[in-house]
Amino acid sequence: MSQYILRRLLILLPSLLGISLVLFTVLALAPGDPFEELATNPNVPAEVRQMLRTKFGLDDPVLVRYFRWLAAMLQGDWGFSFISRIDVDTLILQRLPVTLVVIGSSQLLALAIALPVGVFAATRPYSLFDQIANTLTFIGFSLPTFFTGILFILVFSIYLDWLPFVYRADIDATGWRWFWEHVRQSIMPVAVLGLFQGATWTRFVRSAVLDVIRLDYVTTARAKGLAERVVVLKHVVRNALIPVVTLVALQMPAVFGGAIVTEQIFRVPGIGSLLIDAILRNDTPVIMAVTFVFACLVLAFNLIADLLYGWLDPRIAYR
Repeated sequence: MSQYILRRLLILLPSLLGISLVLFTVLALAPGDPFEELATNPNVPAEVRQMLRTKFGLDDPVLVRYFRWLAAMLQGDWGFSFISRIDVDTLILQRLPVTLVVIGSSQLLALAIALPVGVFAATRPYSLFDQIANTLTFIGFSLPTFFTGILFILVFSIYLDWLPFVYRADIDATGWRWFWEHVRQSIMPVAVLGLFQGATWTRFVRSAVLDVIRLDYVTTARAKGLAERVVVLKHVVRNALIPVVTLVALQMPAVFGGAIVTEQIFRVPGIGSLLIDAILRNDTPVIMAVTFVFACLVLAFNLIADLLYGWLDPRIAYR
């Protein structure tokens, strides 16, 4: 296992280098100037703007700037935000925990919905429960997260006044009240992401279970007299989860994309909203760092999925 993980990490390194080079080149060639506000400010002399551009190397060739950025990244220097006037790594470390909590909670909610509903619907195909579940899942993944987010705000914040629709990081409370206020303001963004992913995964779990439940070894397990619950949980679900794990890993970019939209709707102070703000204000170092963090997280989830394969199916050898 350790050798397999080491080999995968060695494969990830050139992948990260390629991703970082493409991202840096695209951002470097994109239109816009991070010092555009200074250019329109008559109180800032032209020589000051040129001095800043020279200091940050914005007029150097793209490859020179990339290798300078890469060397700084390897030393732990993620750059300096032109807008916030603080280090980029400080900005990301302030926002990353919120994003991980929201995304992690939403994925747990999606799995808590998809696994039982998908398995129960597959074991009773074309029943009333299966038809209702199929209808709700079609509705769930057909509605974009920005629509359901606004709908949740209208219902639970404006009409019912149950939940706050703006996420506040500076809650003036301590103890359990502080914890409860954070839970209350996290319910809607977590539910929006979780229900969307849960609807998609439910359809996939149902399809995977239907494929496995008809195989010969399942019929043999039933012929041995095993209880239906044991057959489903031990022989069907475990093998049906292998393609589901693949789906979850491959959909992580879409999950992060949905988190960016959701964070904007509910004003969640995560790295998604930080990325949108940096794009609007042309803060290139922040854009580069945040997109690189997203790429690292996606590759990490794919590695976790590969490790789960061996646990779900012992026939898979890490060689």
